[in-house]
Amino acid sequence: MKDSEKISILQHLIQIESVNDHEEQVADYIAALFAPYGQQVQITKVPFAKGRVNLVVTMGNGNGTHLGFSGHMDVVDPGNVEKWEHAPFGGEVDEASNKLFGRGASDMKSGLAAAVIVMLELLESNTPVQGQIKLLATVGEETGEYGAHVLTQAGYADDLDGLIITEPHMDGIITSCKGVIDYQVTSVGVPAHSSRPDMGVNAIDNLIQFYLAVKQLMAQHQEENPKLGKMTHSIDIIEGGKQVNSVPDFAMLKGNIRSIPEYSNEQIFADIQAIVAKLNASDPQMKLAVKFIYPEVPIINGENQLTKLAQEISPKYFAKTLPVESSSGANDGSEFVQAQKDFPIILVGPGNNSSHGYDEYVDLDQYLTSIQYLADVAQQFVGIAKTAKVEA
Repeated sequence: MKDSEKISILQHLIQIESVNDHEEQVADYIAALFAPYGQQVQITKVPFAKGRVNLVVTMGNGNGTHLGFSGHMDVVDPGNVEKWEHAPFGGEVDEASNKLFGRGASDMKSGLAAAVIVMLELLESNTPVQGQIKLLATVGEETGEYGAHVLTQAGYADDLDGLIITEPHMDGIITSCKGVIDYQVTSVGVPAHSSRPDMGVNAIDNLIQFYLAVKQLMAQHQEENPKLGKMTHSIDIIEGGKQVNSVPDFAMLKGNIRSIPEYSNEQIFADIQAIVAKLNASDPQMKLAVKFIYPEVPIINGENQLTKLAQEISPKYFAKTLPVESSSGANDGSEFVQAQKDFPIILVGPGNNSSHGYDEYVDLDQYLTSIQYLADVAQQFVGIAKTAKVEA
């Protein structure tokens, strides 16, 4: 496949405005790219909601080693489009800098395109692989990894021997990630005039008692994981009250926790629920409730064949051997790691720190090199049949 075709595929993906929705349009486009190879691939759409489907594309020999590629099809909102110098959904190429601009150029339609192209080039060159390669293209990663959850629960990852998530990170190979817990606590009070606060129940006052208790709890946990460091906790949203002369009858806060195995998600759930139960029991006017939103478990990989291979191959394409690293960011791996089979998950793919910002971009040289690198890793992991005749 020519470089111009690879760039065109990425441009087309960016031009599809899949902002926290409309992933089916992305899935349809990718499926159409594989359609000419209908006898050699299995294409499956796995619905999540109207206009939102996951896509699974499988090729190769089911009796061999199974490698998965995963990328999400959704992107975040572009924000104030007037702040962009390049149209957020234009997929414009700046020849002077050799960069391609657009929402998702870094996070992560370039990584998704790279995985797709690796498979397409194997099909185009009629290269028979000894094992199997599977694309898992997901919905809703940016808002909760629920596409990966659907695929995992349906068993689409149960046969994998390794998974590469092509999230934007080319400085190293991420093998470990913190878990994520988003939670919401609501407080219900009784409204009254502020001149007679004793006639009401102040929902904010009650919520603050939870705030202080949970901050104290989390501060007690200083356990440290050798790869991931310490657990972190942050309360990022607080809402309550509508006007200054009325006792508020409702208040809400949302917190974010990045968890480690030493303080498990299950224990965190139990501890927060215990705070709520204790406060409610302490005062009949206390009406607190907690909800956990798409919690994700930590990912910890030990030594494994996929990571070793990805490292050994990297100096052929980059100026160094890519180091093994960890991340505190959320990704679909926290869902896939809950599959029935235990397999290594690594994160490596084209992109940079422009993700989610204005004029998000990907360096085209890096994008094209990443395709070669990922193709090499994939072919060596699953094996190329001895009868392979790779066309120039």
